[in-house]
Amino acid sequence: VIFSSLGKLSEYCSPSTTLSKMLERYQQTSGKKLWDATHENLSAEIDRIKKENDNMQIELRHLKGEDLNSLNPKELIPIEEALQNGLTGVREKQMDFLKMLRKNERMLEEENKRLKY
Repeated sequence: VIFSSLGKLSEYCSPSTTLSKMLERYQQTSGKKLWDATHENLSAEIDRIKKENDNMQIELRHLKGEDLNSLNPKELIPIEEALQNGLTGVREKQMDFLKMLRKNERMLEEENKRLKY
């Protein structure tokens, strides 16, 4: 790696040099810090969020019924409860919809009777 007097990369000539070594050499030559504590914190936060995302993807697959063979019975209980809660919610919405349909039906029947007479 060759740097100009201003610290700019002029040429990359060694295939055995890794990017981290090249950046370290640049920091030494230029005296500029490329990666400070803020970047370290951001990097750690990105890693944490990626891990959380991976865990959520796994949980979503489990809720979809995928990859359940790898779970033990204790891990299946919360999934079963979540599915049961979801099913209860769907049934409640169905009942509300059915009540609304019956109400509309009664209103239409009453209006029909009123219009006939």
